[in-house]
Amino acid sequence: MRTYLSAALAVVVLVLLAVLVPLSALSAWVDLEIDNTDRYVAAVAPLASDPEVRSTVSDLITDGAMKQMDVGPLQSTVRDFLHEAVMSFTTTDAFRAAWNSANRTAHEAVTAALNGNTGQAVTIDLAPMTEQLKQNLEKNGVPFADRIPVQHTDITIVSADRADQLRQTFRWLRAGSIWPAVGTVVFAVLTVVVAWLRGGPGRGRSALAALSATAVAGFGFALGALVLRAVIAIARDRVLSEVPDGETGSVAAVYDALTSSLLTTVWIVFATALAVALCAMLGRLWATRKVHGGGQRP
Repeated sequence: MRTYLSAALAVVVLVLLAVLVPLSALSAWVDLEIDNTDRYVAAVAPLASDPEVRSTVSDLITDGAMKQMDVGPLQSTVRDFLHEAVMSFTTTDAFRAAWNSANRTAHEAVTAALNGNTGQAVTIDLAPMTEQLKQNLEKNGVPFADRIPVQHTDITIVSADRADQLRQTFRWLRAGSIWPAVGTVVFAVLTVVVAWLRGGPGRGRSALAALSATAVAGFGFALGALVLRAVIAIARDRVLSEVPDGETGSVAAVYDALTSSLLTTVWIVFATALAVALCAMLGRLWATRKVHGGGQRP
């Protein structure tokens, strides 16, 4: 009977940790990175050099400008020239500064989505980059540069419908902050402590019970890390399925940049938890032999 009860409790601990670990990581991620403007901008700043992002920005700015410019039979020539000029501009420090500025503004849309404004998509407005590009080209005397319109051209990161669907989840995660993570660790520690106290008479039996509980907790954390990895992948597919084909590469780059810290957490937790679980199992085998050798029953 005791064996069945121990097995049932082990399954309960595994399931709880498989749920608590991803929730804890997501809650801390929303609070520490997504809800923090400086960290958000720092996460996406390197994307100014990403080929997919540069290509998408160049295409969108060029297409937006050409829709407002009438250069007669030179339309195709001017478009190719402008696109090349924009691509060249994306290699400059001015573009990187404009990219960071645009993302700092875009973070307001993220905050609005978290705070509960309905019908608002999360976008990156390219107008500051267009303005900087226009000034750069005019300064260098490029023909037609003064006719480039500065207008709002957006890269949609999360659609309005998807933002509305995610709002309640983000509220819960945001409210939790780092406390779910603290609670998860406390739960795991208490699991081991209770196992030690209920291990039975003798330090040997208590040690065996504590090592078993440690192994279960370790496997629970490892399982939770894998669940988190699956959640990140599924969310990525859903986000990308809602953006235009021409923007998929750049949105994927932004998504991957924002979730890179989560992926790092996944593998750190998984490797550490698995190592702890295996060490606990080996320790239990060693302790079992020692207990038997000492004449005690485990």
